[in-house]
Amino acid sequence: MWCYLIIVEEAKRSQNRKRKTLFSYFPTSSATPSATITPDTTPTVTPSVTDAAATTTTTTTTPVILGVTTIVATTPATTTPTVTPTVTPTATTTTATATTTTTTATTSNATASYVPPTILSEIDLASLERDPGLRRPIWKYPPNVRDDIRREYIRLGAYQPQLRKDQYPPTEFGNQRRRFQASWFNTFKWLEYSIAKDAAFCFLCYLFENDASSQHAFTIDGFKSWKRVNDNERCAFLVHIGGSNSPHKKAIKSLEGLKNVTRHIDKVINCQSLEDVKKNRLRLRATIEAVRYLSLQACALHGHDESSNSRNRGNLIEMVKTFGRLSPDISNVILENAPKNATYTSPKVQKDILHIFSSKVRNKIRNEVGDSKFCILVDEAIDASQKEQMTIVLRFVDVYGVIRERFFDIVNVIDTTSSTLKKELSNVLTRNNLSIQSMRGQGYDGASNMRGAFNGLHALFLRDCPYAYYVHCFAHRLQLALVGAAEKQDYV
Repeated sequence: MWCYLIIVEEAKRSQNRKRKTLFSYFPTSSATPSATITPDTTPTVTPSVTDAAATTTTTTTTPVILGVTTIVATTPATTTPTVTPTVTPTATTTTATATTTTTTATTSNATASYVPPTILSEIDLASLERDPGLRRPIWKYPPNVRDDIRREYIRLGAYQPQLRKDQYPPTEFGNQRRRFQASWFNTFKWLEYSIAKDAAFCFLCYLFENDASSQHAFTIDGFKSWKRVNDNERCAFLVHIGGSNSPHKKAIKSLEGLKNVTRHIDKVINCQSLEDVKKNRLRLRATIEAVRYLSLQACALHGHDESSNSRNRGNLIEMVKTFGRLSPDISNVILENAPKNATYTSPKVQKDILHIFSSKVRNKIRNEVGDSKFCILVDEAIDASQKEQMTIVLRFVDVYGVIRERFFDIVNVIDTTSSTLKKELSNVLTRNNLSIQSMRGQGYDGASNMRGAFNGLHALFLRDCPYAYYVHCFAHRLQLALVGAAEKQDYV
């Protein structure tokens, strides 16, 4: 028995010596950098609301040493576990392998996983994640698409969900409770709030963060120490802004450079005369007006044969030719008189123009909805190319008290299961700053994936918002009645 105790005690000493040796190779630094903040104008920050709390919380802090993860395993007393850390070349993943088992544990930090450039080369800008706590870091994208992604995020603006005061989760600081305040958006236009992480982020620093070594408090991890937001110079938001050489001020300068197209390298290399710019704008305007009119009249844009020898090259090209017959200036710059690489009539250009129009229409509808409650009307169908598509209609009461129904979006879905439809619907609402908590009604057909009492689409939304009542679409009921009557009636 005494031999068994000696073996166990020796195993514990050996394990402790290995851990001490491991930690000695990775010293930690507790130095905190200090900064002197001298802002030109000190904005007034509304202090975070403090709620009295009678409970006392105990916080246990686990030190993390340069990304090394300690794995604690429960083993029999007769086994001496040996943990060998292996740090991979990437800065985000650490792998540890235990010799006493055949299981390999891999840990990763909270940053998004890497996606190969071949996949990112076909990025759909319309589906970029809006929530700052969930979106991919800008330095994870290939360098050749980062500016396009930045411009799209700038067009969408900072993500600032306007929730009620009680909808922001409280955080306990000692005996007090504090929470995020929507009024901070008015003072700091760059401020963003993540519903998923209950944290604040900096919109500008996210756009122009260089790499993984940058500060992550306002870009990746998020800031949630609300007690440090006060009305003096030690305010965490003012500290983040910093002096003239702070990362935030550098991000502001980078934003100005991105907006100044004359400083882009492609504009400097391909410098064009003012006359060429005027011709290009006139040529593009003719295409835009043709697309605008045809889409308003619900007419097709493409033709069956758009070659130069065709007698009918399609609605869009024929309308552009009509513009040319009415104006010699337009005739001199379009179609055959245009450069072969800048005719501005290709299907890709047409799709880009339609995408811009649809974004403007959605923004207009979003402004009409405002802070009002709304209902959603959803239906799915298969188009001519055998793709599942889901249409979304918003029903709401505008500021004049008039009931409005607006066709809002059409989305391609991989299947028609309730979970897939809910995910796509939630993404559309999130991208347009529409909260599910403001939903007050749902209208679908009578399919099981829609009206199922437990796993139907309406049941999934009711779990998030109990006031989103479900109503069976009357148009579908009328259709079923007419179809049934027509099948039983031989003569009309």
